[in-house]
Amino acid sequence: MKRAVHLGQEHRRFGALLTWRGTPQSTQTERGQLMSNELKIEPIGVIETPFREPAGTPIQPSRANGARGRVRVEPRFWAGLRDLAGFERIWLIYWLHRQPGSALLVTPFLDQQQRGVFATRAPARPTPIGISAVRLIGIEGGVLEVADVDMIDGTPLLDIKPYVPEFDSYPASRAGWFDESNSRSRLADGRFGVTTPTGS
Repeated sequence: MKRAVHLGQEHRRFGALLTWRGTPQSTQTERGQLMSNELKIEPIGVIETPFREPAGTPIQPSRANGARGRVRVEPRFWAGLRDLAGFERIWLIYWLHRQPGSALLVTPFLDQQQRGVFATRAPARPTPIGISAVRLIGIEGGVLEVADVDMIDGTPLLDIKPYVPEFDSYPASRAGWFDESNSRSRLADGRFGVTTPTGS
C-alpha cells in the first residue's frame, strides 16, 4: 500500500513538472497545425535501482556491470506490457529528476574537453530526458526485472520501447569525439551536481 501511495505522489509531482505550453508569439492556427497548444507528459511508472545519488551511478548500461533494478509500471498501463517478454533488451525513456540545471557546453564523463551538450549523453540537458537500453530479465504483473541500470533510484519512467537490433544497432557508424576517447571510466562523478547557467 505504501508503494502505491508513493507512486501516486510521484505521478502528481512529476506530471505537474512535465507540462509545456506553446510559445506566446505563435498563433492558434500555427499551434494547431504543428502540435496542440499544450503538451503534457505523464510518468507511467518509476524505476528502482541501488543507486541513491548521481555520483557513483554507472554512466551507461554497457558499463553498469549487470547492476539490477526494477521498473514498476502503473496498473492502468499493464496491458501495454503484453508481448514484451520476448525481447532481450528494452529502451527505458525517463525524466532526469535529480538534475539541478542545464548547460549548452559540458565536459562529459569520458572526455576532458567541453562539448556541445547535444553531442554528449550528459544529464545537464535543456529537456532532461534520459534513455537506456537495459536487459529485460523477467516480468511479473506490472514489475519488470532489469539489469545494466544506469539511473538513480526513484527515476520517473516516461516510456518503454523494445530494443530491435536491426533498427537500433549501427556498429560501423562514426561517433565523433568519442572515437578518440580512451577513457574506461564506469561511474559518474559529481560534475553535474551543481547548477551551471545555460550557455556557460
